[in-house]
Amino acid sequence: MIIGLDVGGTHTDVALLGDEGLLKQAKVPTDSENLLECVRAGLRKVTEGVSPESIRRMVLSTTLTTNAIAENKLAPVGMIVSSGPGLDPEYFRTGEHYYAVSGSIDHRGREIQPVNEMEIEAVGSRLRREGIRRVGVVSKFSTRNPKHETRIQEILGEDFDYILKGHLVSGSLNFPRRIATTYLNAAVHSVYRKFFQAVRTGLKEEGLDIPIYILKADGGTMSLESSLSYPGQTILSGPAASVMGALPFASSENETLVLDIGGTTTDMAVFIRHDPLLEPWGIELGGYKTLIRALRSKPIGLGGDSAVRVEDGRLRLGPDRMGPALAYGGPAPTPTDALVVMGRIAEGDREASRRGLEGIAGELGLSVEETAKEIFETACYKILDAAALMIEDINSRPVYTIRELMEGHKVNPSEILVLGGPAPYFAEGLASLSDYDVGIVPQWQVANAIGAALARTTCELTLFVDTERGMAAAPEEEFHQPVKGDFTREAAVELAGELLRAKALREGADAEDLEVELLEELQFNMVRGFYTTGRNIRVKVQVKPGMIHRYCNIAPTMHEGEKLC
Repeated sequence: MIIGLDVGGTHTDVALLGDEGLLKQAKVPTDSENLLECVRAGLRKVTEGVSPESIRRMVLSTTLTTNAIAENKLAPVGMIVSSGPGLDPEYFRTGEHYYAVSGSIDHRGREIQPVNEMEIEAVGSRLRREGIRRVGVVSKFSTRNPKHETRIQEILGEDFDYILKGHLVSGSLNFPRRIATTYLNAAVHSVYRKFFQAVRTGLKEEGLDIPIYILKADGGTMSLESSLSYPGQTILSGPAASVMGALPFASSENETLVLDIGGTTTDMAVFIRHDPLLEPWGIELGGYKTLIRALRSKPIGLGGDSAVRVEDGRLRLGPDRMGPALAYGGPAPTPTDALVVMGRIAEGDREASRRGLEGIAGELGLSVEETAKEIFETACYKILDAAALMIEDINSRPVYTIRELMEGHKVNPSEILVLGGPAPYFAEGLASLSDYDVGIVPQWQVANAIGAALARTTCELTLFVDTERGMAAAPEEEFHQPVKGDFTREAAVELAGELLRAKALREGADAEDLEVELLEELQFNMVRGFYTTGRNIRVKVQVKPGMIHRYCNIAPTMHEGEKLC
């Protein structure tokens, strides 16, 4: 058996899965001040009466790092940045403790100016005096040669809790994004480490001494231990859980719009024939553009518990949530109350919902029943309008699926898949107000937790080869190897695949789940005078997101449709 757990903004969802399908599910209120207790409460509900020895693993999706960035609850970080000629690194300043230092590497990995060791020692001393415990070190072309970042780390010594070298966060070339990515990883490290230790201790106290995985923004997993080195990978893991929960049920022929409608927000994503779209460069959050791989999704501040009010004679829904619906003891009317008044939802205190809508009805000059219908249809139209804007944005910028670069392709979904607590009610409304074919993801209340549970380990790797210099390097893996002048592009692809497989296994992957995909394969001849003197080869590979094979038969047990794996 396996466990999937998704900590959402309103509820924490938990699913226990076995070979035969979903065995148990639970939904508990999320307490943002005590996420660990939410995790433990949910686990107790699904593991009661279950032998701990029968549980093989758990996958956890958490909003912890996302919230820390969105709410600007970040720990101070010392950033040491060397750029050499070009743009002034001050343009990319991340905060008060930011130091641009001398030393530079060129685009082929050759040292132009060495590190000034006395300068680094002075910066290190100042950071210690200021009480800075976490440091990011970024050299402009460290993905070609990490020598300077490594030397700066050596000079800083062992006095800091966490030092992250920029070349380790991604093999992609983008200096500003690398600075931001390194900074955010370091800034959330302390809060994530505390959560990491609490989760590990708490699960053992619950008798669950099992492998723990964290869901990443790209829809894949990594082991809890690996995530401690790169906590920024857990940013936006919540929307990724929604996408993975819908994955088995998306069309293999058409394009699909996925809507996860929660209590506070609705997360939207798009599939292209079973493949979710990826951000082309990396996610942007809190004003920071990063190199963190992520499934492309968009949240809007509208959910079943969004506050409803009248402003300037017009309905306003959200983006705030003041609590649960009036029907469930909340303080303000919501779209859920509208559904209760309409008779779509049978549970809850219908009279409390009616009383709450009476004031709004008076301001609009409508009956309570007409007001309930207006609120619900307004919510549906807001979701459809936001989805249209997202699709328009996708078509205006370069994006790619996991399989291929989408050049010249216009995304045009023909179907909607809905999940989340109010999914059945909104699915009916969306179908009546649009031309989409609308379906409900099976087990919609905990589909995101199921998606997390079934997600397999993913990772990517970029290999650079310079035959003129006689070297091959994947700096993000601390890999360097001499090569001969006749080293070919085909050999580079093979070597990159071998390195990727080794990386995936270290991060917790199962050997049978390693579906390796070639994302990029480029070769440029280097010419001096009239002669070719070497080749510059770049290869990018990934283990693509998908379901773990051991449990992929679960999907057909929940849905009569084609088998994904």
